[in-house]
Amino acid sequence: MPVLNCAGIPLVIDRPVVMGIINITPDSFFEESRKQTIDEVLFQAEKMLEEGASILDVGGQSTRPGSVLIEVDEEARRIMPVISALKARFSDAVISVDTYHSQTAKLAVAEGANMINDISGGLLDVAMIETVGVLNVPYVCMHMRGNPVTMNLPENLVYDDLITDITDFFIKQYDLCKKAGIKDVILDPGFGFSKTIAQNFELVKRLNDFSGLDLPVLLGVSRKSSIVKTLNVTVESALNGTTVLNTIGLMNGASILRVHDVKEAVECVKLFNMMYR
Repeated sequence: MPVLNCAGIPLVIDRPVVMGIINITPDSFFEESRKQTIDEVLFQAEKMLEEGASILDVGGQSTRPGSVLIEVDEEARRIMPVISALKARFSDAVISVDTYHSQTAKLAVAEGANMINDISGGLLDVAMIETVGVLNVPYVCMHMRGNPVTMNLPENLVYDDLITDITDFFIKQYDLCKKAGIKDVILDPGFGFSKTIAQNFELVKRLNDFSGLDLPVLLGVSRKSSIVKTLNVTVESALNGTTVLNTIGLMNGASILRVHDVKEAVECVKLFNMMYR
């Protein structure tokens, strides 16, 4: 699947690409990523695109562990003006929407979004996969147990075999995606979602184990708590650790890096390509 059809915009992923995070939230775990005005969003988007981002991922609610869930109407209220402004300024940009609500997905694509990034892989809204099939846009299917409030409860952290259990989940959800008519599916093993620190690092180490599904794999490790706690640093100081894990992820088969810091991730990809492509 070297080319994704992003609502009419072709996105070539025969080499790794970078997805820049734009948070329209007051409570995302990395304070510097929070954007509260259209002008802030446009400035950040322009910077990310100039630095080499291939995708902009817009999120209207925080999904960090223990975050407060918001209603779909509030999520849509935050996101829709942003998508409209982004498409008006950057018409050729690929805009992904980070949501697990099918209603938000419908509204977002109608406003100009090109991709849906669902942290629940279709489990938190049973209408999501069918909806994305109708919308005819790429779908990021992420593995998570529970929801952002419950995902780190002890019962959600126990696996018979981490990689096998996640692979089984992907096989089941991918079959549903195909039946719904979704043509382009990206897998996200869910670093930081219903996994322990050790399990998170095992995911990065074993990304290649998902290659048998022959689908692009997204890696989202940017400034997350497994890095912060392991290195005993702050979120603000976790860029170096992020870059190290992104490099290992690329070596193990990651196709998309989802990051707060686009310039550093793009440099990481360029150096990786020089060595291995």
